[in-house]
Amino acid sequence: MKNMKKMHKLPQEISQKNPDVFREKCPTRHLLNKVSGKWSMLIVDALHNKSLRNGELMRTVEGISQKMLTQTLRELEEIQLVKRHDMQTVPPHVEYGLTALGKSLREKICAMDRWIEENMLELISNNPSIQLKRNKT
Repeated sequence: MKNMKKMHKLPQEISQKNPDVFREKCPTRHLLNKVSGKWSMLIVDALHNKSLRNGELMRTVEGISQKMLTQTLRELEEIQLVKRHDMQTVPPHVEYGLTALGKSLREKICAMDRWIEENMLELISNNPSIQLKRNKT
């Protein structure tokens, strides 16, 4: 019983449907958790202009393990942000790309990623909680 997932319910009446990420049982909370993870955000951003194969994603998103890449791709496919295209060849050739929904989300993620890159120095300067490896000169 420890690993039971929380149930998310939509009201039967359309007029009562009011998405709210601040409500614990609202499906939007579940979706927010899926798309806001580090690996999800990086994968969606990596798929910005073309479909990529598994190995290409591994090289693009440094530090992700094969297991985490596979799990994250499955989750993104499940919520219809990523599409998997199996070329039905031997050896296997599978590519991943963004759906229309994924592309609209990517615009938001990309904006945040670029903001972080542009403001990195200000965010990390004199911040003792961020350990930086200094190059010896």
